[in-house]
This record gives sequence, C-alpha cells and structure tokens, in this order.
Amino acid sequence: DILLLDKTGTITFGNRQATEFLPADGVPETTLADVAQLASLSDETPEGRSIVILAKEKYGLRGRNIQELDAVFVPFTAQTRMSGVNLAGGRQIRKGAADAVDDHLKRLGSSLPDSIKIHIEKIAKQGGTPLVVADNNQALGVIHLKDIVKGGIRERFAELRQMGIRTIMVTGDNTLTAAAIAAEAGVDDFLAQAKPEEKLKLIRQFQREGHLVAMTGDGTNDAPALAQADVALAMNSGTQEAKEAGNMVDLDSNPTKLIEIVEIGKQLLITRGALTTFSISNDIAKYFAIIPAAFVSTYPMLSVFNMMHLSTPQNAILAAVIYNALTILFLIPLALRGIAYRHVPAAKLLLGNVLIYGVGGLIAPFIGIKLIDLVLQFI
Repeated sequence: DILLLDKTGTITFGNRQATEFLPADGVPETTLADVAQLASLSDETPEGRSIVILAKEKYGLRGRNIQELDAVFVPFTAQTRMSGVNLAGGRQIRKGAADAVDDHLKRLGSSLPDSIKIHIEKIAKQGGTPLVVADNNQALGVIHLKDIVKGGIRERFAELRQMGIRTIMVTGDNTLTAAAIAAEAGVDDFLAQAKPEEKLKLIRQFQREGHLVAMTGDGTNDAPALAQADVALAMNSGTQEAKEAGNMVDLDSNPTKLIEIVEIGKQLLITRGALTTFSISNDIAKYFAIIPAAFVSTYPMLSVFNMMHLSTPQNAILAAVIYNALTILFLIPLALRGIAYRHVPAAKLLLGNVLIYGVGGLIAPFIGIKLIDLVLQFI
C-alpha cells in the first residue's frame, strides 16, 4: 500500500543536461565554465558529459587530458554527493549538491555566498537541479541541470491513488527541487536530500508499521532499498546492482508498470477466491441434492430432504457426474481468463463475488442436476 520511487531515471528520464552556467558575483562566466569542465573531464555520467559539451559549445573551451594535468579524478558517491578533481599543488575542484558543497566549504573555512543561494533557489523552483562548483574554498557558481518528467506519469499515479497505494518520491535533490518535481509528477509525498541509508530507514519504518512497501529505482544507491522492500521493481535502464537487488526488472523502464503488477496480483487473488467460493458452495449444494435421492430407498427418513425428486438413485449419481464434467468445462476458461479487477473498495468487491459465486454455487447444482436428470429419463 506504499510505493517509493527514485526520482532520476524513474520518475524523470534521468538524462539530465547542463543548460546554463550561473556565476557568483564577481566571477566571470568563462571562469566558472572552465573550472566546471575541468571537474567533469573524467565524469562519464550524462550530466558530466553535458557540462563538457556546454562549455565547449558556448565558450569554445577545449577538453584537456586529465593525465597530462597530473590530476586525480574524485568520483561521485551517494555519501559525499560530490565529484571533482584534485590537481597538482593541492588545488581541489568540486561540483555537487548545494548542501554537500556548502559542508565542504565550511570545512575549509568558507561558505556559499548569497548570490549563489539565489541561483540555487531559482533553479530549484523551476524543477531543475542546481550543481554548485567550488575551486578550493571559493564557490564559483551554479550549473543548471534540467530533467524531464516522463509523459503520462501524473495520470498513472492518480490510478495508484484510486487503488489505495500512496506514492512517495525519494531523491537526493534539495527540498525546493523535490517539491517542484513532486507537484509536476503528482506523487503524494516526497523525501528530499535522501541518502541510501535514509531510504532504507524509511522502508523499514513503514514495514514496522505494518505496511506492504514497494520500491522502484535504477541506481546503485537504490540497491539497498530495493533489497529491503517487499516488492522491488528495477528499471531496465538502471545499473546491474539495482537489477540484481530487485524482484523484477521493467524492460520499458516505466515505474507505473507497478499498476499492472498490482492489478494482475489482485486479479489472481480475486479469481482464486471466487473459484474457491464457488467450488465449496457448489459441493455443499451438490451433495445435499444427490445424497437424499441416492439413499432414500435405504434410509426412508431422507425423503424429507429429497426436494428434487430425481427419477432414480442411478440417474442421480450419473447426473452429478455429468454436472461435474460440465462445471469443469465452464470453470477452465474463467480460470485462464481471470476475473476482471475493478477499482472499487475491497468490501464491495468481496460482497459482489460472494453473491455471484457463493450464492450462484449453491443454486447451480440444483438446477443443473435436475435438468440432466430430466434428459436421462428419455434416454
């Protein structure tokens, strides 16, 4: 009844692209672009490649060989939420989430200037991702990363809501960006600036409260949460770690596929319950119909229950056998096709199935066996 969704690559396409460089006051835009490109030369993510391309196309900055610069690339991790490069002479360039870079600057005795905070807020309100760039203890500016919410996802989340499933988006983005994307996608709630351990903690909390939790994700940092969830759906476009941690892999990389999964599961449960209800009530009625007719000659007191007045004990047994065979022929297509799932309250659904398959199972044997007995009398 709770679905957690990673944002990037699950709710959005995940192919975030750098669209502009927004420098801090007093910092030339070319300087910001140059340092951002330098920090991204060994970054093989779509975001990193787009930063290198934007700096080249907009300012004519050519890529450099990071080995020739005697530089050490610092890869992104879910814990630091930053990447960058360490150059000779102790120079450190970092780019990453605003709060992560701010913490990094504070350790170096600095902090984010107000002009950068304004850029961050502006980008976040637009639903973009602000990526702050710092050179040693100086914040140079912000890179605007833009992503696109997958089409039709809002309507699909509305369907999940009708099914009684609460949707929660989990993302490493700041609160403003998360709120903008959550409003656009139509999820019920969101968790911003989430680290892998926080996703895991949230799932365990819901499970302790008695909820059945599903999780969809595509990244390596989603793997622990996918492994913990009761139902885990990994995106086909995701990492191998995510696919191995999930119960299922969605080849279309569409998180709302979970609607079909839930509907199929509920359809299976409804079909099994309906067939079981029909079989039990059918067997009770069937034996109540034929036992008095079959044994009334041996036990005359059973004539009180012989309401159907079947022609002979032999015909009563034969009619029951033929009725059983015909019932199986009727039930097989129903079992294969399944009973259609409808978005109605469980109590209403249960009542409808009891009336149709329970009461129907009680009435059908009396009518069926009597009609077969009438036919047998003329054979």
